[in-house]
Amino acid sequence: MINITLKQLAEWIDCDIDAQYLDVEIKGVTIDSRHIQHGQLFIPFKGENVDGHQYSEQALNDGAGATFFQRDSTLTAPTNGPVVFVENTLTALQQLAKAYLQHVAPTVIAVTGSNGKTTTKDMLENVLSGKFRVQKTQGNYNNEIGMPLTILELNEDTEVSILEMGMSGFHEIELLSNIAQPDFAVITNIGESHMQDLGSREGIAKAKFEIVSGLKSEGYFIYDGDEPLLKPHVETLTSAHQVSVGLSAKNDMQCQMVSHLEEGITFTVNDDVTYTIPILGEHNMRNATIAIAVGRIMGLTDEQIQQQLTSLKLTDMRMQKFMAPNGA
Repeated sequence: MINITLKQLAEWIDCDIDAQYLDVEIKGVTIDSRHIQHGQLFIPFKGENVDGHQYSEQALNDGAGATFFQRDSTLTAPTNGPVVFVENTLTALQQLAKAYLQHVAPTVIAVTGSNGKTTTKDMLENVLSGKFRVQKTQGNYNNEIGMPLTILELNEDTEVSILEMGMSGFHEIELLSNIAQPDFAVITNIGESHMQDLGSREGIAKAKFEIVSGLKSEGYFIYDGDEPLLKPHVETLTSAHQVSVGLSAKNDMQCQMVSHLEEGITFTVNDDVTYTIPILGEHNMRNATIAIAVGRIMGLTDEQIQQQLTSLKLTDMRMQKFMAPNGA
């Protein structure tokens, strides 16, 4: 997790700190004043009903290393410890996460999609952890608060960071992508969730495509090549490498089912290499093919990838081999 002095923090974000506290170290961050651990940076938010700034003083009393505090807050800033004055605590959290991610400098894999984000994230972790030190988004920490918190939990020796990106409207994934500046941007599929906010599947495709906003110029965009709604957006992407995945022969990586048995599925990629995973469903074959694509690009052999997929474990053990295809 993040472990820096307030002096270094002041070099990374726009803030004001009393000079007497610049040598204070912070170790980790929290947004929950009820569970302060010694040395953590407390980050309060002003909500509609509750203003977290009212808990800043108690957070310092309970061992917080420092607290953020908005300059325009109508509450009185605490005087019992280090206070980091910022314009907006959420923006400051995001700035800090972006700076820390650049400091750690892992390969960043950003994942979004209407379905399959978490499964694909887990598959990527399984494949890459055979060669790299990998950390991924835990739970559903995939929004404008959760993703920065995930980044700030990275160990300094992390080699690969897998960041899940969720959204409910336009410009949300754009913000997350610009924070993460990924080396890989992945869209698993385009479904119908958030239709009420985005109006149509076309709107969903547009919002999901925002994941390329921060993609490095020599990065990789990996996407569902069977989804026609992504095609007009993909055609606008000129700098990054593009890898399409799906059932159709037009895709860069075509996956085809060989067998679908109780113990899992076996499939081929480009009629060349055969893989087996202990998990059911054609959709998971597609998700696994995304992980295979990233693994190959990052230098893993097909044998290494298959070995990692054989021991696949998913969050909450979803759809493991002991479950029927309908989830029963």
